[in-house]
Amino acid sequence: MDGGFWFMFVASIVVGVYVVHSYGVPRAVAGLSSGGQLLMNTLPKMIFAFAVAGLIQVILPTDLISQWIGEGSGVRGLIIGTAAGAFTPGGPMMHFPIVASLMASGAGAGPIIAYLTSWSLIGFHRVIIWEIPILGLEITVARFLASLVLPPFVGFVGGLLFHGIAARVPGP
Repeated sequence: MDGGFWFMFVASIVVGVYVVHSYGVPRAVAGLSSGGQLLMNTLPKMIFAFAVAGLIQVILPTDLISQWIGEGSGVRGLIIGTAAGAFTPGGPMMHFPIVASLMASGAGAGPIIAYLTSWSLIGFHRVIIWEIPILGLEITVARFLASLVLPPFVGFVGGLLFHGIAARVPGP
């Protein structure tokens, strides 16, 4: 149980006490019920996302991950991370287990940050399904082209920041 677990544990207690105190027990129960329904709706997706994440570690050897998107991959790793993020459809329940799997297999901070930035900013599936039909080709192309430079840049700067922060924070 890491810091994320304890943060969410404490946050749920604090918010729960606040809701009970401010709105009463019936509203707190309704809120917990709503959270349970959300869990039941997302749990199947998360199970398969974690299965894919684990299988990725088998499919892609650690040395291959390190070579292509590891800490020493440089600009190539940032470009690969950017392209992978742009072409990977799906939501956070799919992406974050995969990203965690890639990190465990030796992916560097910069390429991972470029991947996440590209996924959230570029996303070809979103461009094709939503932007072009609703906003039109001209504004979509302008936004898309302007966004292309950001993921590698953010990956580069984020990688530098990560190493600066990691060097100052004691490990577990």
